[in-house]
Amino acid sequence: MDTTILEFLAAPFAAALVIAGIHTYLGVHVVERGVIFVDLSLAQIAALGSTIPLLLPFTDGDPHGPWTYWISLLFTFIGAALFATVRSKKARIPQEAIIGICYAVASAGAMLAMSKASAESEHLKGMLVGNILAVSWAEVRETAILYLIVGLFHYVFRRQFLAISMDHDNAEGRGLNVKFWDFLFYASLGFVVTRSVSIAGVLLVFCYLIVPSVAAMLYSTHIGRRLAIGWIMGTVVSALGIYFSVSMDLPTGPTMVCTFGLVLVVMALVKPLVARMFPGLELA
Repeated sequence: MDTTILEFLAAPFAAALVIAGIHTYLGVHVVERGVIFVDLSLAQIAALGSTIPLLLPFTDGDPHGPWTYWISLLFTFIGAALFATVRSKKARIPQEAIIGICYAVASAGAMLAMSKASAESEHLKGMLVGNILAVSWAEVRETAILYLIVGLFHYVFRRQFLAISMDHDNAEGRGLNVKFWDFLFYASLGFVVTRSVSIAGVLLVFCYLIVPSVAAMLYSTHIGRRLAIGWIMGTVVSALGIYFSVSMDLPTGPTMVCTFGLVLVVMALVKPLVARMFPGLELA
């Protein structure tokens, strides 16, 4: 690659690293909670919210206007409130069932909304696979600032969030207001997802949240080590995915999603070899 291509890819790669940083951390919580598809559902709810401005007369059908972000964020807050409400050890309906239903309804709703709008196929494609190559440095900076704020929020209240993620029933028994902290968790996740989906699309955002955390669980049960492994994987996959996309002239989003899957398989296959080579290494 010449310097011109490298300069062009610098902003998308930086955006990928920013997304990987916060999603890997949130993914640890999501996997521990056993709500694997909550990110996919929230992302689809955010995508549904982004289709509503296409139908509103005062937005001129602009899918990139300010109304798109705020309405999308409002929808994710509604989803966050719902997911926080239905999570309880006494609930008769599993939370994952509600998450799946919300995903299906949001997907269908987005299709219905776009069936009444112009250029619906391109907007649907953009929501699913994104266009991370089109990200600007201004968007990267704004996203980094937003995620830094969310990260600091989680750091300040890490004990509460870890308590309800790692041992929900015990936290509830100790008197912690689980529904309140659940809502704050899902609301903060909604902030992140709404922003990430507009840059990377639903499928890639889901991979950034889940795959690094799952891969890290293969090698360690320690939260700190899992975060380190997840961040390294996210960085490597981001570089490889963008490189494969450019060198093979493939769509970036799907290429990065497939790269995540390939690297996860490789990490699973080499785990026994790593265990033999480094017997003192803590493996799950």
